[in-house]
Amino acid sequence: MLARKGLLPEGFLLTRLAEDATQPSRFRTKSQRARFITKSGSCNVAHKNIREQGRFLQDVFTTMVDLKWQHSFLIFTSAFLCSWMLFAMVWWLLAFAHGDLEPRDPNEPGPVPCVTAIHSFTSAFLFSIEVQVTIGFGGRMVTEECPLAITVLIIQNILGLIINAVMLGCVFMKTAQANRRAETLIFSRNAVIAPRNGRPTFMFRVGDLRKSMIISATIQLQVIRRTVTAEGEVIPVCQLDIQVENPLRSNGIFLVSPLIISHTIERGSPLYEISAQSLATEDLEIIVILEGVVETTGITMQARTSYIPEEILWGRRFVSIMTEEDSRYSVDYSKFGNTVPVRMPALSAKELDQTRGVQDRGPHEGKPQGWGLVRAGRGGYRRGGAQACEDTTTRPWYAPAEKDEDERGKEKKGQKKMVKLEVIGREIEEETMEDMSD
Repeated sequence: MLARKGLLPEGFLLTRLAEDATQPSRFRTKSQRARFITKSGSCNVAHKNIREQGRFLQDVFTTMVDLKWQHSFLIFTSAFLCSWMLFAMVWWLLAFAHGDLEPRDPNEPGPVPCVTAIHSFTSAFLFSIEVQVTIGFGGRMVTEECPLAITVLIIQNILGLIINAVMLGCVFMKTAQANRRAETLIFSRNAVIAPRNGRPTFMFRVGDLRKSMIISATIQLQVIRRTVTAEGEVIPVCQLDIQVENPLRSNGIFLVSPLIISHTIERGSPLYEISAQSLATEDLEIIVILEGVVETTGITMQARTSYIPEEILWGRRFVSIMTEEDSRYSVDYSKFGNTVPVRMPALSAKELDQTRGVQDRGPHEGKPQGWGLVRAGRGGYRRGGAQACEDTTTRPWYAPAEKDEDERGKEKKGQKKMVKLEVIGREIEEETMEDMSD
């Protein structure tokens, strides 16, 4: 579609066709899976058996904007023709009631008509068009003979202005819709799962073909899948948010050049248990939503796309498309969706964690590894090693430490008993309280 509009070079299509030919075709024999969001961003949901159709008429303007262009032009043309015909009938009835349609001798003076030069319905129709579109050829005009004709003239002018205002507003809103700006925002046809910094990462590429920026651009990822609750309830549409990899923990992006949006697959991610083999049988859809403000118009826009399991490539990554030429950066859009294979195990992120020794510790997060802060004394902290972090038994700071068998044996042999300062302080406080009571 973008190539037909002249926004993308023909080489981009040739590269995409070559890319499609090199991709594995093991899923092409299957029927196309249903999806909620198409690749172009439109919602693939059919609404049937809507009984309250009158609700659409309560918001006529939005309904008119949502209609297709041919339907909108048909409605506006019908509105103009109907209004011209209606007021042509009114002008003809006024002339007929006043007696202006009776044949008269042009040489003899007669009564002043309500509207001059109206002799038939055709002339009344021409006068109705002249009044509503304010043409004013000068042959026909309203006289002061009929006050009712002046009232009809005012009503027709007001109605014509309303029709013109609604038509211009609908045309402006249809041409300035937010999805028009999304036509120059492109997403990679396929998403990939490849290792990044030692972790499996879900990635896709997004780019903007225009030089004008998208202000306050944010991107959001959601997984739609079918789930079953513990009570056996089937939820056909379960939406789960996916955190975009960002050091600031926000979904904001600066779309000055094509970016690779990534999501690290770790514990808590909806893709944590997906492997290369189970990916083909998963019933899920990853929806991408890009929102922002158009720099030139200030209108909020939104671009959407989605990826189903057939469009997610395992063990591949995107090639670099940016180079530095003549003290500025250059982007080669002919390689926008190209990928190359990388070495990656077919295990899921959960299986990889288990092989590395990271076991599932239940609903709580894993304890810090390496050197960390551990309890020491009355509310204090001391540095402890990995052995302290691996200790799973919890004990309050005021609980006495358990003695081993060697210490107990030494106490039995008559050696000195080690008393903690806390115990000595407690005894001194008790003696002081007894003296004060005496």
